[in-house]
Amino acid sequence: MIYPIQNFLDSAGRLVLFPAKRKMKMYCLFYLAEKFEPSRRYTEREVNDLLLSWHTFGDPATLRRELYDYRFLDRSADGRSYWLSPQQPTPEQLIP
Repeated sequence: MIYPIQNFLDSAGRLVLFPAKRKMKMYCLFYLAEKFEPSRRYTEREVNDLLLSWHTFGDPATLRRELYDYRFLDRSADGRSYWLSPQQPTPEQLIP
């Protein structure tokens, strides 16, 4: 899917900053969620590494937390493994 986040991406498609405005932030989270493989389990380190390869501002913890908080990712109770939520949020649910 195409998201209106071109102003936040470099020429390689990496986020150069995480928007403050909710609407653009949600579009960025949808964009990042597409980088995860369905039905694959990731360690926290693998999630961080994947996110580091898709942004330039060096804050995978914030992005990981936002992806979890908005239900793009699920995680085990001990926080050791992450996976794409089987029921992904829709833009209509998150973007007014």
